[in-house]
Amino acid sequence: MSIDWRDAVRHWLQVLALCSVVAVFTTLMWPNRSYGSQLVYSVCIGSLCWATMEFGRYLIPAKYCHVDPEGRRGWPQGWYGLVLTAAGIAVGFYVGDWLAFQLIGPASPGRAAGSRDGGTGLYVTIAAAAIGAYYFHSRGKAAALAAEIAKAERDASEAKLKLLETQLEPHMLFNTLANLRVLITLDPPRAVAMLDRLNGYLRATLAGSRATQHPLAQEFARLADYLELMAVRMGDRLRFTLDLPEDLREVPVPPLLLQPLVENAIRHGLEPKVEGGEIRVSARRESAADGPRLVLEVADTGVGLAPDAGSAVPPPQEDGGGFGVQQVRERLHTLYGERAAMELIAAPAGGTRATVTFPL
Repeated sequence: MSIDWRDAVRHWLQVLALCSVVAVFTTLMWPNRSYGSQLVYSVCIGSLCWATMEFGRYLIPAKYCHVDPEGRRGWPQGWYGLVLTAAGIAVGFYVGDWLAFQLIGPASPGRAAGSRDGGTGLYVTIAAAAIGAYYFHSRGKAAALAAEIAKAERDASEAKLKLLETQLEPHMLFNTLANLRVLITLDPPRAVAMLDRLNGYLRATLAGSRATQHPLAQEFARLADYLELMAVRMGDRLRFTLDLPEDLREVPVPPLLLQPLVENAIRHGLEPKVEGGEIRVSARRESAADGPRLVLEVADTGVGLAPDAGSAVPPPQEDGGGFGVQQVRERLHTLYGERAAMELIAAPAGGTRATVTFPL
């Protein structure tokens, strides 16, 4: 396990702050000594105590230490922690005192080269080391607990996202099979062509990995396959454009995020219109006060929303209309909370525009 040097430096700075406070108390205990000399002794003793305990814990097997979900090693448990604290006190008291003596000489004018301050100095060292050890032990335990809670929350969110995705995939499949059923009666050759497209689409999508996120380029590729599949049935009544800037291709998004919106546009916008229409799917980056945001838009030139529909989700019907749109809202809320938004509004030039916005 590698040493987290940033964490170590932060701990040392906290130890130095404690040493400066200890130097104040020892100066009050021994008025004949200056604060400067007491600070040097305190820093040498405290730093060696810290170094022994900070790096000594990496010599103890990980199974005897608190380890957070990210693999960072915390304070040793049980008697291992007591032994490590005792070792830090011994090294700090003896080696630290000797080092300070070599640097500035005796802290007390009457102290000889080989003499020590006796039991009082040891008690001060034990008390300071115990305070420091308890502080770092408590912080490490609290951090490990917070990390476990955060991991549990992430796992719960991922499980909910997977549940929503597993609900969406059969929904898409049932809608496509319903369309295929109609086409079999009206135009068998085109039904066969649509069945071939469906077979290829399912092979490319449902057989893939079931990750909670994938690149935006892959989402657009799925949309292209799905729209080609729908074009077999609708013919010239369906036209589509996909606009994905190069710098947004690798942005991670939830799978099947846009497809329910495209399905909604076809079912409620283009199919009821005799001459059909066009679907345009686009992505862009926007600046906001809380940082850059990704804006995904699905616009159609279909019949549009009812005058009183506003931004509401279309009501659920027997064929599942409105289900996918509601799922998109739930998935965005699970992933981003209030930082994400979805609007379904009437486009100024006719048709409907669905817009999804969330932080990059």
